[in-house]
Amino acid sequence: MQEAGITQRDCDVLVIGGGPAGSTVATLLAREGHHVVLLDKDRHPRFHIGESLLPANLPLLDRLGVGDAIRAIGMHKPGAEFVSPQHTHTQVYHFADAWDKSMPAAYQVKRADFDHVLLRNAASQGVDVHEATLAREVRWSADAQRAESVTSTDENGQAIEWHPRFLVDASGRDTFLAGRLKSKEKNPNHNSAAVYAHFRGARRQAGADEGNITIFWFDHGWFWFIPLSDGTTSVGMVTWPYHMKTRGGRDLQDFLLDNIRACPALAERLAEAEPVTAAEATGNYSYRSTLSHGEGFLLLGDAYAFIDPVFSSGVWLAMSSADIGARTVDTCLREPARAAQAMRHFDQHMRHGPREFSWFIYRMTNPTMRGFFMDPHNPLRMKEALLSVLAGDLFGRTPIWPSLWAFKSLYFAVNLGNPLRTWRAWRQRRRNIRPTVSANAASNP
Repeated sequence: MQEAGITQRDCDVLVIGGGPAGSTVATLLAREGHHVVLLDKDRHPRFHIGESLLPANLPLLDRLGVGDAIRAIGMHKPGAEFVSPQHTHTQVYHFADAWDKSMPAAYQVKRADFDHVLLRNAASQGVDVHEATLAREVRWSADAQRAESVTSTDENGQAIEWHPRFLVDASGRDTFLAGRLKSKEKNPNHNSAAVYAHFRGARRQAGADEGNITIFWFDHGWFWFIPLSDGTTSVGMVTWPYHMKTRGGRDLQDFLLDNIRACPALAERLAEAEPVTAAEATGNYSYRSTLSHGEGFLLLGDAYAFIDPVFSSGVWLAMSSADIGARTVDTCLREPARAAQAMRHFDQHMRHGPREFSWFIYRMTNPTMRGFFMDPHNPLRMKEALLSVLAGDLFGRTPIWPSLWAFKSLYFAVNLGNPLRTWRAWRQRRRNIRPTVSANAASNP
């Protein structure tokens, strides 16, 4: 059918975005017999940052049927290392020591390869995948409550108006629906940017810990160091607005390298390394949508919220949201009487993960929290519970919550016992997250 030169098509579910959230929800819904169409603005494989998975990812990857393929392309990641300039030692956490011993490791992956595997798997299981196809417009119902259609344009200029029974926004940081609904808000408790590149020749840890992610604190934020299976290492700086403003006229590559030199422990690891990709940057690093769903639509993963990646939570939050999102959409389509209940449960899930990770993220620069991470103890199984958070074990039945509450109580008690240090740390954090105006702080020249 043609109307004004635009092809009209129907489907059960339209998914916008072919990243981990989009591919996962599309695959799971196609398995339930729904006609699923997926639109992605890029052609895969394509570069993407966010290469570190969590152990909690692996059971879902196996359910999707791609577990072995991901293991084949991934770098084995048994844990995480933390390096602080205020401490003479480094601290390594192994996922095998978490509360649930069944998830002892994860993988580091090149996202171009990882996302490509997931997208091809979706296509193989019946999803109608359209790459190089940009979702441009959404048309709302007369009461502005329901998305009635979405118009897309492919690389050849062909326009299609899709009429789905249900719309899933998995568009990532493009935030297709949140931007149009004006529901996207900067996170007032966190304000940072990232500059990153891939390096070859970095010195990794020895032996079984070679694939660990390392977090390096420095005076203006922190660095990630993610070893990949092809011999390259992803290195990125997450820093505050005031520091991004000091970039001045330097290009991103020089700015990144200058800051690496200001972090001696990282500089030593990269002493014989050289960049193999151009540095890139992204700002507006933490945000959320004030809503996760509406009548006939859901927001998944980064399309709903993005938090500081210090705990490598992004891919897992995206895929876990897709898992429950698929169940929610299936319920809404098959049992409309249960739709409201399913949506409430979905919303609780979407808020839970970012909230629990963010409690730690907001405090990572506090000297009390840094001390806890660098010198961990296990009273009341607090260390095991913390490791469960690092592993992404937030949505199951692992009984970590009493131990986490005890950990948080101890944190507040130590802060109360050091009021001057606590006040100084609070004041410094307020300065760190204060927005600054800089035309080129977080963009390529």
